[in-house]
Amino acid sequence: MTTPDGVEVTGPMNEHFDEILTPKALDFVAGLHRAFNPTRKELLGRRAERQNDLDAGKRLGFLPETGEAREGDWQVAAAPNDLARRWTEITGPTERKMVINALNSGADTFMADFEDANSPTWDNMIGGQVNLSDAIDRSIELTAPDGKHYSLDDEVATLIVRPRGWHLWEKHITVDGEHPAGPLCDFGFFFFHCAQRLIDAGSGPYFYLPKLESYLEARLWNDVFNHAQDALDIDRGTVRATVLVETVPAAFEMEEILYELRDHSSGLNAGRWDYMFSMIKCHRTRREFLLPDRNSVTMTVPFMRAYTELLVKTCHKRGAHAMGGMAAFIPSRRNPDINEGALAKVADDKKREAADGFDGTWVAHPDTVATAREEFAKVLGDRPNQLDRSRDEVSVAAEDMLDVGSTPGEITEEGLRNDVNVGIQYISSWLRGNGAAGIYNMMEDAATSEIARSQVWQWVHHDAELTDGSAVTPGLVRKLEDEELERIRSEIGDDEWFYKEGRPDVAKALFEDVALADAFVEFLTLPAYEELD
Repeated sequence: MTTPDGVEVTGPMNEHFDEILTPKALDFVAGLHRAFNPTRKELLGRRAERQNDLDAGKRLGFLPETGEAREGDWQVAAAPNDLARRWTEITGPTERKMVINALNSGADTFMADFEDANSPTWDNMIGGQVNLSDAIDRSIELTAPDGKHYSLDDEVATLIVRPRGWHLWEKHITVDGEHPAGPLCDFGFFFFHCAQRLIDAGSGPYFYLPKLESYLEARLWNDVFNHAQDALDIDRGTVRATVLVETVPAAFEMEEILYELRDHSSGLNAGRWDYMFSMIKCHRTRREFLLPDRNSVTMTVPFMRAYTELLVKTCHKRGAHAMGGMAAFIPSRRNPDINEGALAKVADDKKREAADGFDGTWVAHPDTVATAREEFAKVLGDRPNQLDRSRDEVSVAAEDMLDVGSTPGEITEEGLRNDVNVGIQYISSWLRGNGAAGIYNMMEDAATSEIARSQVWQWVHHDAELTDGSAVTPGLVRKLEDEELERIRSEIGDDEWFYKEGRPDVAKALFEDVALADAFVEFLTLPAYEELD
């Protein structure tokens, strides 16, 4: 294949990849890399400096130097018509069948995920670009091995794309001998090929931005948007971006993040698993931040409640959408008895979000769209959103945001086993190219494995005790790993994917590397990426 000067592609040219990896598109991505990678690396260095400060005992708080942005009189850009109502947003990877089913799901939007729900194999990343391009053309279709045919309905969800986080890179491309940032590749290829076509179809290039840790990282994205729009002669402000507030540092800079993206902002989203992971990660040296079993840390515990209430208030103050968290339940067709109770819990969660003023929420499966939509319809009626709810009564201090000590719950053997079991199962799924894994009727992604392994690391390094008085030690974790692997074998059998394709020994070793290492590994996907083709 022909590539621009300084650009090399080492991944194979599979079917239709030449439609994405064109010389002009590669040159566009290379331009993004050359313009913005130095700043990206500088900001990653700032992350490390802040973590050193936290390790030394410094506490997070609202920034005194950005008070002018918090106190100023400004609003984000008004939402385009197809983003005015976002009651239900379905999320999932860019696999072809998933793209079709999600767009047909009846949700208002579909977040096509190149990040946590997507294992970043070369085939997934570039094949996903092919699938989204075909979806925009409405030419996407698929005939499954069982003969069932999939194609788009007349009415489909609005497309939003989530690129990778700033910390990830793309190892199958080099620019001037350096691997470009994964998010610049994901954004760049999609924007180059699809932005104008979306505009011509009456929509636009819409994005979800993950893993931001500061307003300066939001500023970098804003600069990327302006550069890309100028390069393709698209009006500035055409891009719209929703930021996932899934790190604790970002939660203290929500207003500043909206300010930096104000001409391109569509709002903020409240995560759960990644936020818990970030709470542990930021405060890994501090025993007072010890969390109980992950399944007992709900969105209603004090520190989570403080963050979500502040998010809604902040968004509506600035005219931005406040988006709720994930309903990860996957309805069972083999065992429908579990569905009624689980869907009731989904309904309760979405009822709370709607009552709190959120403008919409996330679901992981088409069968839960109607349940989530119904709860928002009860509160919103014929209104597309709740931007008029200012939540002036909400007052949140820094101490409230960090009040982990008030979290109810215990550290149990069952919770430890769940972390070990789901953590290893998910890594195994990820290694075989599946980043959205259905495990025990829950849709798990990389954030799941991050909270699982970080909890184990936290418990081991702070000499936590289970409810029976036994200590959480590396030896106990390794013992439970062996027992849980046998449990998985008994549940799914030797002929299933876990033991045929999932490389359980490698998955177990990776889990131990990030759960039992002396030093806290920043992201498990960094060492795991080395194991992918």
